[in-house]
Amino acid sequence: MTTVNQTILPGVGIRHDFTTRGGDQVGVIAHHSGRYDFLVYDKHDPDSCALSLQLTADDAHTLTELLGGAQVAESIRHMQQSLSGLTIDWAPIQAGWPCAGKSIREIGVRARTGVSIVAVMRGGETIPAPEADFQLLAGDTAVIVGTQDGVRKAFELLRGA
Repeated sequence: MTTVNQTILPGVGIRHDFTTRGGDQVGVIAHHSGRYDFLVYDKHDPDSCALSLQLTADDAHTLTELLGGAQVAESIRHMQQSLSGLTIDWAPIQAGWPCAGKSIREIGVRARTGVSIVAVMRGGETIPAPEADFQLLAGDTAVIVGTQDGVRKAFELLRGA
Protein backbone atom coordinates (compact mmCIF):
# COMPACT_ATOMS: atom_id res chain seq x y z
CA MET A 1 0.00 0.00 0.00
CA THR A 2 1.19 3.51 -0.84
CA THR A 3 2.14 5.81 2.03
CA VAL A 4 0.15 9.05 2.09
CA ASN A 5 1.70 11.95 3.97
CA GLN A 6 -0.71 14.39 5.59
CA THR A 7 0.17 17.98 6.45
CA ILE A 8 -2.23 20.24 8.32
CA LEU A 9 -2.12 23.74 6.90
CA PRO A 10 -3.47 25.93 9.73
CA GLY A 11 -6.33 28.10 8.59
CA VAL A 12 -6.12 26.63 5.08
CA GLY A 13 -6.91 22.91 5.17
CA ILE A 14 -5.04 19.65 4.79
CA ARG A 15 -2.50 18.58 2.16
CA HIS A 16 -2.13 14.91 1.27
CA ASP A 17 0.90 13.80 -0.78
CA PHE A 18 2.14 10.48 -2.12
CA THR A 19 4.54 9.10 -4.71
CA THR A 20 3.07 6.95 -7.47
CA ARG A 21 4.60 3.62 -8.45
CA GLY A 22 5.84 5.43 -11.55
CA GLY A 23 7.80 7.86 -9.36
CA ASP A 24 5.56 10.91 -9.75
CA GLN A 25 4.78 12.89 -6.60
CA VAL A 26 1.16 14.08 -6.42
CA GLY A 27 -0.96 15.76 -3.79
CA VAL A 28 -4.30 17.27 -2.93
CA ILE A 29 -4.97 20.32 -0.77
CA ALA A 30 -8.46 20.16 0.74
CA HIS A 31 -9.26 23.80 1.59
CA HIS A 32 -11.65 24.69 4.40
CA SER A 33 -13.68 26.60 1.81
CA GLY A 34 -14.57 23.31 0.10
CA ARG A 35 -12.18 23.89 -2.82
CA TYR A 36 -9.48 21.37 -3.72
CA ASP A 37 -6.13 21.79 -5.43
CA PHE A 38 -4.80 18.74 -7.28
CA LEU A 39 -1.00 18.98 -7.48
CA VAL A 40 1.60 17.23 -9.63
CA TYR A 41 5.09 18.07 -8.42
CA ASP A 42 8.05 18.75 -10.69
CA LYS A 43 10.27 15.64 -11.01
CA HIS A 44 13.44 17.74 -10.86
CA ASP A 45 12.27 20.08 -8.08
CA PRO A 46 9.86 18.38 -5.67
CA ASP A 47 9.22 21.71 -3.93
CA SER A 48 7.52 23.17 -7.00
CA CYS A 49 4.47 22.11 -8.96
CA ALA A 50 4.52 21.18 -12.62
CA LEU A 51 0.71 21.24 -12.60
CA SER A 52 -1.94 22.57 -10.24
CA LEU A 53 -5.64 22.12 -10.95
CA GLN A 54 -8.27 23.91 -8.89
CA LEU A 55 -11.35 21.79 -8.32
CA THR A 56 -14.68 22.67 -6.76
CA ALA A 57 -16.12 20.23 -4.24
CA ASP A 58 -18.35 18.86 -7.02
CA ASP A 59 -15.34 18.45 -9.35
CA ALA A 60 -13.42 16.60 -6.63
CA HIS A 61 -16.40 14.36 -5.90
CA THR A 62 -16.77 13.51 -9.61
CA LEU A 63 -13.07 12.73 -9.98
CA THR A 64 -13.17 10.61 -6.84
CA GLU A 65 -16.16 8.68 -8.19
CA LEU A 66 -14.34 8.10 -11.48
CA LEU A 67 -11.35 6.75 -9.56
CA GLY A 68 -13.63 4.56 -7.43
CA GLY A 69 -13.01 6.02 -4.00
CA ALA A 70 -16.08 7.91 -2.80
CA GLN A 71 -15.16 7.19 0.82
CA VAL A 72 -11.84 9.03 0.45
CA ALA A 73 -13.64 12.32 -0.22
CA GLU A 74 -15.86 11.80 2.81
CA SER A 75 -12.82 11.08 5.00
CA ILE A 76 -11.11 14.26 3.81
CA ARG A 77 -14.21 16.34 4.57
CA HIS A 78 -14.39 14.91 8.11
CA MET A 79 -10.69 15.60 8.77
CA GLN A 80 -10.84 19.27 7.80
CA GLN A 81 -10.28 21.61 10.72
CA SER A 82 -10.67 25.34 11.16
CA LEU A 83 -8.44 27.47 13.32
CA SER A 84 -11.02 29.01 15.69
CA GLY A 85 -13.42 29.38 12.77
CA LEU A 86 -10.86 31.18 10.62
CA THR A 87 -10.43 30.14 7.00
CA ILE A 88 -7.69 31.38 4.68
CA ASP A 89 -7.87 30.77 0.93
CA TRP A 90 -6.38 31.99 -2.32
CA ALA A 91 -8.68 33.34 -5.05
CA PRO A 92 -7.00 33.45 -8.46
CA ILE A 93 -8.65 36.32 -10.37
CA GLN A 94 -9.54 35.15 -13.87
CA ALA A 95 -9.97 37.26 -17.01
CA GLY A 96 -13.66 37.87 -17.53
CA TRP A 97 -14.52 37.83 -13.82
CA PRO A 98 -16.55 40.95 -12.92
CA CYS A 99 -14.07 41.87 -10.16
CA ALA A 100 -11.14 42.18 -12.60
CA GLY A 101 -10.32 45.85 -13.04
CA LYS A 102 -12.29 46.96 -9.98
CA SER A 103 -11.09 48.23 -6.62
CA ILE A 104 -11.61 46.24 -3.44
CA ARG A 105 -14.04 48.96 -2.33
CA GLU A 106 -16.07 48.72 -5.58
CA ILE A 107 -16.36 44.94 -5.24
CA GLY A 108 -17.50 45.25 -1.64
CA VAL A 109 -16.08 41.90 -0.50
CA ARG A 110 -15.91 42.85 3.18
CA ALA A 111 -19.33 44.51 3.32
CA ARG A 112 -21.09 41.76 1.35
CA THR A 113 -19.38 38.63 2.74
CA GLY A 114 -17.53 39.62 5.94
CA VAL A 115 -14.28 38.41 4.34
CA SER A 116 -11.10 40.48 4.17
CA ILE A 117 -8.59 40.55 1.34
CA VAL A 118 -5.38 40.51 3.39
CA ALA A 119 -2.88 40.33 0.52
CA VAL A 120 -2.68 40.20 -3.26
CA MET A 121 -0.06 38.26 -5.18
CA ARG A 122 0.81 39.89 -8.49
CA GLY A 123 3.65 39.08 -10.86
CA GLY A 124 5.70 37.19 -8.28
CA GLU A 125 5.29 39.92 -5.64
CA THR A 126 3.03 39.98 -2.59
CA ILE A 127 1.18 43.16 -1.72
CA PRO A 128 0.23 42.87 1.98
CA ALA A 129 -2.84 44.66 3.38
CA PRO A 130 -4.00 46.30 0.13
CA GLU A 131 -5.96 49.52 0.59
CA ALA A 132 -9.65 49.77 -0.35
CA ASP A 133 -8.78 51.62 -3.58
CA PHE A 134 -6.42 48.80 -4.69
CA GLN A 135 -7.52 47.47 -8.07
CA LEU A 136 -7.66 43.70 -8.66
CA LEU A 137 -6.44 42.58 -12.08
CA ALA A 138 -6.80 39.35 -14.03
CA GLY A 139 -3.85 37.16 -13.06
CA ASP A 140 -3.78 38.42 -9.47
CA THR A 141 -4.35 36.04 -6.58
CA ALA A 142 -6.27 37.52 -3.66
CA VAL A 143 -5.54 36.06 -0.23
CA ILE A 144 -8.85 36.08 1.63
CA VAL A 145 -9.62 35.47 5.30
CA GLY A 146 -12.94 34.92 7.02
CA THR A 147 -15.39 32.24 8.02
CA GLN A 148 -15.73 29.14 5.84
CA ASP A 149 -19.13 30.31 4.60
CA GLY A 150 -17.84 33.85 4.06
CA VAL A 151 -14.89 32.60 1.99
CA ARG A 152 -17.26 30.52 -0.15
CA LYS A 153 -19.49 33.59 -0.67
CA ALA A 154 -16.44 35.74 -1.51
CA PHE A 155 -15.41 33.29 -4.25
CA GLU A 156 -18.95 33.49 -5.66
CA LEU A 157 -18.88 37.30 -5.53
CA LEU A 158 -15.46 37.57 -7.16
CA ARG A 159 -16.31 35.23 -10.04
CA GLY A 160 -19.80 36.69 -10.48
CA ALA A 161 -21.77 33.58 -9.55
